[in-house]
Amino acid sequence: MPANRRDFLKRTALLGTFAALPEVLSSEAAGKNAAPPMPKASWKKLPRWRGFNLLEKFNGQNRPFLENDFRMISDLGFNFVRLPMDYRAWIMKGDRKKFHEQTLKEIDLAVEYGLKYGIHTMINFHRAPGYTVARPQEDPLVWDDDETLDVCALHWKTFAKRYAGIPGESVSFNLFNEPANIDIRKFMKVHRRLCEAIRAEDPNRLIICDGMSWGTKPTMELGELQVAQATRGYMPMEISHYRASWVGEYLRDMKTPPTWPLLNVNGLLFNPQKAGIQEFQQKPAVIHLNLKGRAGRLRFKVNQVSSRARLLIETLDSSGNVQKLLFDHLYQPGPGKGDWETVVFKPEWNCYQNFYHKNEIIEIPAETAALQFRVAEGDWMSIEELAFQSENAAGESVLKCASTWTEGPFSITCAIKNSQIIWDGSQVKDAQWHWDNYVKPWQEWEKIGGVMVGEFGAFNQTPHEVVLAWMRSLMENWKKAGWGWALWNFRGSIGVMNSERQDVKYVNWHGLKMDKKMMDLLQEF
Repeated sequence: MPANRRDFLKRTALLGTFAALPEVLSSEAAGKNAAPPMPKASWKKLPRWRGFNLLEKFNGQNRPFLENDFRMISDLGFNFVRLPMDYRAWIMKGDRKKFHEQTLKEIDLAVEYGLKYGIHTMINFHRAPGYTVARPQEDPLVWDDDETLDVCALHWKTFAKRYAGIPGESVSFNLFNEPANIDIRKFMKVHRRLCEAIRAEDPNRLIICDGMSWGTKPTMELGELQVAQATRGYMPMEISHYRASWVGEYLRDMKTPPTWPLLNVNGLLFNPQKAGIQEFQQKPAVIHLNLKGRAGRLRFKVNQVSSRARLLIETLDSSGNVQKLLFDHLYQPGPGKGDWETVVFKPEWNCYQNFYHKNEIIEIPAETAALQFRVAEGDWMSIEELAFQSENAAGESVLKCASTWTEGPFSITCAIKNSQIIWDGSQVKDAQWHWDNYVKPWQEWEKIGGVMVGEFGAFNQTPHEVVLAWMRSLMENWKKAGWGWALWNFRGSIGVMNSERQDVKYVNWHGLKMDKKMMDLLQEF
């Protein structure tokens, strides 16, 4: 046995962490200063852990984990940390098969801190050999290259050997961060190999795999590997990633702050001839009108245009037949100045996808039954806002639009009720919407294995009161479901400490700026 391994076991044994009782780990042998007992954990049923992600070795960073973080997290009543790490921190001079012992010892210390303070430590490869959701991408990918898979297995085997024997109540392995929509045969081949490598060194290690589609969908096939799964708490992204610098232009360039509940429709419009789009994306967008025979005025705001898009807006009769062309315009983004606001060139597609934020206005004849929006030529475009005015109706009624690739274009009704213009058929994103779309689908998996939320939170540009209301809805749902969760992060722009929000009154907590309202909310759940 290597000396470093012997030393690690001696230190952890002194913490009294290896004597397990049926329900919780016993710490009586460690004396009056023992860590709090840990809840029982298995791949079939995970505890309702609550805690935080710690980012000392995240995406190119390589700082030691701080014992103070573990102490504070425990003192505040939480019992979980996830360590999303970048494997490049512990390899030597770019050699993926040679490990830097000092970095591994720093991770050992994080595990020891967890044992000392009664905190479960989840070890995650946020960047694994052959896969990451961050940039730059790994090349080659672990899904396609057997040599890379061998390297990835070597890394997990190394970690399994270091922590062999520490109970799953205290340490778990989280293999990848948010795998995309990977071919299921490749996905299972890789996960099967990594689980085998881990269990060859530590047969009882608790393994928790992120769900497919960036952690949002359960992968039922994982049941054969006897692993639990982790999901995410970032939906809707208009709240969690509002004006975040690392995401796509739609969220980064949003002008209007989100609300919760969020009322909107999908304003993404495709040319039906565009290659690769789904059938539901080929349909035109439609506004059904119930204006009691009155004329009206529609204002719509163009958001983004890809390559070129010719937008037609036509009136329809009650049978859905086209009657009259009201609007015909070709949007063709390019470099320099134009009727757009922001130039965006996409080298991977060799095209411009500029942001316009441009208002267009059309007059709607009386007796119009419906309006149809369709992209007759080009690629795709998006609308960010619809607004309607009508005779004898009070003011302009505004409806916000999202840009969602997983839904079809809007099909809504605009009606006059009691002199008010009402939008009907728009989607209300609220607690029930979250339950139906991001909790309920996982309940089928729970017949097989356990679930937790590995990450959630909102960037510091989202209004604070909106964030708190949204977080409450999600945590109420997770409590009802019996799931644990981990905020991304403890310290930082999505966290509860040092978040640099401009609309928060902070309190001092051991030298950190605590978001007290958010902390109170987290402690409530």
